This record gives sequence, structure tokens and C-alpha cells, in this order.
Amino acid sequence: MEKITAPDDWLAANRANWDWRVPVHVASEFYDVPGFVAGKEVLRDFELAEVGDVSGKSLLHLQCHFGQDTLSWARRGATVTGLDFSRPAVEAATGLAGRIGADSARFVVSDVYDAVDALDGQRFDVVYTGLGALCWLPDITRWARTAAALVAPGGFLYLAEFHPFADSLGEDGRTVEYDYFHREATVWDEASTYTDGEPAPTAATVTVEWQHGVGEVVSALAAAGLRIEFLHEHDFTVFARFPVLEHDRVFRYPDGQPGVPLMYSVRASKPA
Repeated sequence: MEKITAPDDWLAANRANWDWRVPVHVASEFYDVPGFVAGKEVLRDFELAEVGDVSGKSLLHLQCHFGQDTLSWARRGATVTGLDFSRPAVEAATGLAGRIGADSARFVVSDVYDAVDALDGQRFDVVYTGLGALCWLPDITRWARTAAALVAPGGFLYLAEFHPFADSLGEDGRTVEYDYFHREATVWDEASTYTDGEPAPTAATVTVEWQHGVGEVVSALAAAGLRIEFLHEHDFTVFARFPVLEHDRVFRYPDGQPGVPLMYSVRASKPA
């Protein structure tokens, strides 16, 4: 992994990289598409509990990738729309919807900042955004305004994310080595992805990411007119982020040892 200078068009660089990731991810054991088609649940227990019953509700999933989480909400009774900037991801999601019989599911190609126009001003009972999404966005205030504009009166936004404090820790998961308040772009040139499988050679290896503090995210949502119902910080994560973590359905620090927040979730509603 090599840190390099940020490209002028970060959006095009990130889109090209994610276009390349789609077939690798669809074929990976990590995403286990055959298991998903057979009925495997991919949403996390805490998300299901915190979002609640979605039966009969309209739900928008921002930055949906190839749609497994989106379609999991459809299986639970929501009328779902997924939005992603990668056309190959949206095509894969549409195909996956057909395989599981989610005929009402809709997938739209759009950058998240253009979502209001791409969705023709439609508003939704639930706007959902899942793990590993916010780091790809440079302007969290603009994101919050966009997300808030998509929430119907009486509805809510639900965000589940990896906790940015964990990005301050070194590989041992114990030592603070990086600046939590770093807000400049971080650029990587890396010919791999986080799933299993051997990626095909590609020229689209450059990605650009940003770190957003929890206070920054919550303040942006409040400033966009949403009412914060809760902010939950979780002492677990969903992958082996650090070797010190123990695995029992989720990954967390061993009992009797100090822990730090590894994930967080926010629910923010729009007044009726």
C-alpha cells in the first residue's frame, strides 16, 4: 500500500476502483451470493433491533454497492430503492433482486450528492446507510443535507458505521498512532480489495478517503434539521480489525481488558 498525491478527480478515481471491485466481490466467499440467494441474513443484529419493523415502509439505501443489505430490508417487507455511483454494482444488484424475486426493488445509478435529483425528489420513510460508506465522501455537511432532504416527514435516517477512533489505533489495536482529527484526503494506490479471491489486474488502483469524527457527523445531521434519537457506540466490530480481538459472532476485546468503541450507530428523525 502506497500513499500518494490526491488526484484532481477523486470521484472518478473512486468510481473506477469500485467498478473493478464489483465482479470480485460478487464472486467472493466473503459476500457468499449463493448463501444470500438461499436466504442467509446479512444485516447485523443491532441494525435490525435499532431500525425496527420496516414492513410496508419505503426504504432508501444510499451507497448500496451490489444490494445485499438493500434486498435484506426488502425481505423484511420494505419497498426498497438502492443508490450507488457504480453502474456495474447497480446492474449486479438488479440481477440479484431478480434471483430472489424482489420484483419491486429498484436500483439507481447516482453519486450520493446527486441523489435528490436522481430520485426526482422522492422521500422515504427510512433512509439507511451502512458500513464503510462515509469514508468515501469529502463533505459530511453536504451529505447530511442530502440525506435529510430524502427523509419523509415522520421518517428517519439510520446510520451504522465503523467508529473513526479505531482508525487512530496502530496494528496492535492498543496504541494511538494516528490523528483522530485528520481531515485531509488520504490517497492509496493498492491493487487489492477486502474480500477473498484474486483480483484481475487493473489500472484503477487509486482510492481517496476521508475521516469524519463522530461529533462532526452527528452535528451535521442536527444542523440539517433532523432530531437525534440516539447515538450508540459499540464495543464490537464485524471483522478481525486487530489481532487482539476475540471472535464470538462479533469481534471484541477480551473480557477484563480495556475496550474502545469499534462501531457506532445513529438514528435521526424528521418531524412529521
